[in-house]
Amino acid sequence: MVKKSTKIEKEKKEVKKSKVAAEKKDNKKKNTKAVKPKKKFLSGFRSEFSKIKWPTRKEMVKYSIATIVFVIFFSFFFLAVQSLMSLLLRVI
Repeated sequence: MVKKSTKIEKEKKEVKKSKVAAEKKDNKKKNTKAVKPKKKFLSGFRSEFSKIKWPTRKEMVKYSIATIVFVIFFSFFFLAVQSLMSLLLRVI
């Protein structure tokens, strides 16, 4: 009887060990699954970021001047339209 109970106890311990080992494997799989998309995203981000062609200083000055000119032009344009509309409303 003593031998049977020790065998049963040993089997119970082995089952517990195997369950714990299986849980650890599952946790490792879950952790690696969570890390892989992050690494994949970061590597993709780096590769796309390296493809960017940054404008030179000369190009930036040219684009900035063009933007300022367009803003000034359209501000005068809308000032003229508003003035004409108000003049027309006074006449009517």
